[in-house]
Amino acid sequence: MWLVRPALPDDVDQILDIAGAAGSETARLSSTLPRQRDVLAEKIDYSMASLAGNVTTEVGRPKRFLFVLQSTSTGRIHGTAGIDARAGNSQPFYNYRRDALIHASHELGVSSRVDVLYPSHALTDQTLLCSFSITPELRNTEAFELLSRARILFIAGHRDWFTSTIAVEIQGVQLEDGSVPFWDSLGRHFFNMDFETADQYSGLLSKTFIAELMPPNPVYVTLLSEAAQASIGQPHELTVPNLELLQREGFRAGCYLDIFDGGPVLEARTDALRTLVTSQPKTLHGTYEDCGDTCLISAGEGSGFRCTLARVANTLEGALKVPVGVWKVLGKTAGDEVRIAPCW
Repeated sequence: MWLVRPALPDDVDQILDIAGAAGSETARLSSTLPRQRDVLAEKIDYSMASLAGNVTTEVGRPKRFLFVLQSTSTGRIHGTAGIDARAGNSQPFYNYRRDALIHASHELGVSSRVDVLYPSHALTDQTLLCSFSITPELRNTEAFELLSRARILFIAGHRDWFTSTIAVEIQGVQLEDGSVPFWDSLGRHFFNMDFETADQYSGLLSKTFIAELMPPNPVYVTLLSEAAQASIGQPHELTVPNLELLQREGFRAGCYLDIFDGGPVLEARTDALRTLVTSQPKTLHGTYEDCGDTCLISAGEGSGFRCTLARVANTLEGALKVPVGVWKVLGKTAGDEVRIAPCW
C-alpha cells in the first residue's frame, strides 16, 4: 500500500537519494529540492513548523509544505511533492511573460509581429505546487497519481491557507547531452554558470538573484537560437506524464514561462481543481471485504495528514466502508471523518 504523509527529519537521506542520485533518470529533472543535506533538513523542519501552525504570513514567513510517498510494506520513500502557500516565499517569484509587439510602417505598407519575453513577477504570492519527484518505475502508476493529487486533498482540508489561484512550473526541454537550449541561448550570457548550478541556486536561495543579474529589458525571441525558440513553452519529455495529469486536474498553460529553461507555467483556479470539486467528506466505517471502487482517501489535519489509495464502498446512510487495515494507515478509526476523491 502507498501512503502520502508529511516529510519527517528521518526521511532526509532517502529524499536526497531521490533528489540527486548521480546518473539517474530522476537527476535529469530539476527540482526545488535542495541536494545539500543541511539545507534539505531545514526545508523539512520548516514544513513541520508550517504544519504545526508555527509559521504565519503576518510576519513574512509563508507556509511551505513537503510530503513524501512511502511504501507501507517496506517503509521506503519513493517520491516527494510540495506546496508553497505563497510563490516566492516573501521574495519576488520571477518568470518570463510571453507577449508580442507589432512593428509597422504605413509608408512601406509593412507590418510584422515579434514575440517578446518580459521579465515578470506577477505570479508572486500565488499558491505554487513544487518539489515533485518520483522514482522512475512509478511513473504512470496509481502511486504517481496519488502523490500529485494528495496535495489537492490537503488544500481542500486546509483551504484558508491557500490562495484563490494556483500555479505550477513544468521543466522545459533538456537535451540528451544535458544542455538546455533556452538557458544556453539566454541565461548563460548573464549568469556565467551552467543550468544545473543556476537551478540549484534557485532551490537553495531564492530567485531574487535573477533580478540582480538578468537585465530588466524585454527579450526578442527572434534573437535566440532556433533550438531555444523551438523549446519555448515545451515540457521536458520526462515531465509529460505530470503535465498531462495536471491538465486533467484543470491546469492550463498561460503566458508565463520558467525563467531558466523556458518550460510552461500552468495556472488554475484553486476551487475549480477537479480533485477538490469531486472530493467529499465521509464518515469512516469498517469492513473485512476488499470491494468497491478505488479512491484516494485523506484524513487528518496539519502534521497528522495522511492520504492513501483503497477500495471503498458506501453504506445506505452515505458512510464509507473501508478495510480495517486502511484505518491504521490513516491513523483513524470508526466514526472519524475522512475525505475521498475518485481515481481517474
